Amino acid sequence: MNPNSENRNTQKAVENLRASGNITIGNITQNINNSSNLPKPIGSHQNLPRSGVIKFVGREEVLETLHQQLQENERVAISAITGMGGIGKTELALQYGDRHCKQGTYSGGVCWFRVRNEDVGIQIINFAREIGLQPPDDFDLLNKVKYCWRNWQAGDVLVVFDDVREYEQIKDYLPPKEARFKLLVTTRQQWLGQSFKKVILKVLDEKYALELLMSFVGESRIYQEKEEAKKLCADLGYLPLGLELVARYLQRKPNLSLVEMRQRLALEHRSLQETSGDMTAQLGVKAAFELSWRELNQHGQGLGCWLSVFALAPIPWELVERCLPQEDKEYLEDVRDDFLVNFSLLEDKGENTYQLHQLIREFLIGKREELPYAENIKLRFCELIAKIGRKISPIPTQLEIIELTPIIPHIVETATNLKNYLTDEYFISPFAGLSRFYQGQATYEQALPWCEQCLATCRERFGEEHLYVATSSNNLALIYVSQGRYQGAETLLLQALQINKKLLGEEHLDVALSLNSLAGLYYSQRCYQKAEPLFLQALQINKKRLGEEHLDVALSLNNLAAFYYSQGRYQDAEPLFLQALKMWKKLLGEEDPLRCK
Repeated sequence: MNPNSENRNTQKAVENLRASGNITIGNITQNINNSSNLPKPIGSHQNLPRSGVIKFVGREEVLETLHQQLQENERVAISAITGMGGIGKTELALQYGDRHCKQGTYSGGVCWFRVRNEDVGIQIINFAREIGLQPPDDFDLLNKVKYCWRNWQAGDVLVVFDDVREYEQIKDYLPPKEARFKLLVTTRQQWLGQSFKKVILKVLDEKYALELLMSFVGESRIYQEKEEAKKLCADLGYLPLGLELVARYLQRKPNLSLVEMRQRLALEHRSLQETSGDMTAQLGVKAAFELSWRELNQHGQGLGCWLSVFALAPIPWELVERCLPQEDKEYLEDVRDDFLVNFSLLEDKGENTYQLHQLIREFLIGKREELPYAENIKLRFCELIAKIGRKISPIPTQLEIIELTPIIPHIVETATNLKNYLTDEYFISPFAGLSRFYQGQATYEQALPWCEQCLATCRERFGEEHLYVATSSNNLALIYVSQGRYQGAETLLLQALQINKKLLGEEHLDVALSLNSLAGLYYSQRCYQKAEPLFLQALQINKKRLGEEHLDVALSLNNLAAFYYSQGRYQDAEPLFLQALKMWKKLLGEEDPLRCK
């Protein structure tokens, strides 16, 4: 009999017995199913840590992309899962490994090695011993690792290096460049190595963020306060770690409403700091961010603190450069890219704009406030933004609107949360700039609150009799006029006129402006007897203070002429129109569009 044939028959018999769950050794038949006394089949070897996730949500497409990346290379495939702290990099790698363990994708085993604060080489050798490898005792550590990889069991192998700070940590421990070894790395760094393919994790969509909450506290509790649940997810920036921590906190407090939870929520609150032993992540949100913070050099930390003063919105990089004019632009870019972007603390939004996640921004604000020059950062930022606000035209062009739109959130931040850091000189500039931006586009409903806030904050800071109060009253009155709120407008304009006369005298140019605004109000109400003397007074003051030939004089002449024209007083109107036109031609030239008004 052919011995090889006999061996094949014996092997076939063993396989049949295995399939039936029984195997005969000598005269003893044993059941091998679920036997803990026998070694596991080779393909089942894995050392994955336990996941604490109840329901894994929102990452199916990413898992598929990751699998495609790992399978497409003929040689060793290295894929890196990158993203900010708390985004779920480790959990994604764990879910991928567990899923493909069950599917038998990696018959040579799934190896999981922790990198941060761990000895990777020892972990590799210990796991190799579990699958029956015994590296020679007289080999040093690296040669033992190489021996293990060379003699690793047959089949495709998934090797996961979790939480890698830099490529040097794992370079010497990588398996040989064989296609059967698939390498997966989790890291906060965007640029760990040129040969790495990246999967950049983003925050969850609202739908999946709600699902994550429901997996811990139940659907009914979420649906009872669905709008608050959505707001809670938004407060957390849809960050998986933050959502899980808060969900576990709510799970422990079944009577706590989501409204109350939102009121308690802050980066320092224990709901975002206290982890559970069965969680995959063993760090709170702040501690997770702290690890990335420690990777920054001094300049990276300083730039992060500067960025925290901007609004929670995309930040045009040109604004950052204007805040830090003393810094070399190229070096500033290097600090941004090599540290903040690379360590996933700052997101590149494209078109030279960048944005902080809200929880990272809150973390950086805390770091900023520890700096001895924290107040100076806010003062310099507010001065820059206020200067921009001051230059906003009352009739912005389409190009100006496009250029200003990304800056508007940062002007809003200054006018709301940082107004105490505005100097007296620039105090009303952000408010007035915002009002002009919206008013110039005829969106009066958006302009109105900024005028109202400007007047209220001026009164609070300077008292009732101040020039800024007069200016703010005048600006608010003009919006009231556009809305037909004539009574409110008249009250404000009379107050502004009274303040200007008292503080500046009867013949100041600001008094002429107030007179002209009040005359315009009466004119729009057809109160012609009230309007005419005010137009005439404004014209007289402008002529006296500016001379006979000035653009403001021409404007006053034009206003008075239009007033006469509307009443059919054409003989009075014509010479005034002609005077204004002649003056505009002389001062602006024959082809300036202003004279066509």
